[in-house]
Amino acid sequence: MKLIIAYIKPERLNAVKQELYAREIFKISVTNALGCGQQKGYVSTYRGSEVEVNLHKKVRLAIGVNDEFVEKTVEGIIAGARTGFIGDGKIFILPMEECIRIRTGERGRDAIG
Repeated sequence: MKLIIAYIKPERLNAVKQELYAREIFKISVTNALGCGQQKGYVSTYRGSEVEVNLHKKVRLAIGVNDEFVEKTVEGIIAGARTGFIGDGKIFILPMEECIRIRTGERGRDAIG
């Protein structure tokens, strides 16, 4: 079992969801996030004063999958999120020790679904 965490541009969320659905990956968690990387920052004017903005709006996806779905999930995220420009995002794949479905008490592979 793996936990896949991806940071993507907010405007690419629908495209990523459609790519994941096409690959039969339906269970995802989505949260708003702020971050920066190679994009660095930019200077904006707000009410007459200059403001340095160095945290960009991103969307964080967290997807728990069984091992046979890891590549399909990664391919779906890349297909939906890639624009070819800096700021497309990052994907992290972490080992997941355990998963428990609260409603039924199922554990492991069965709990992920």
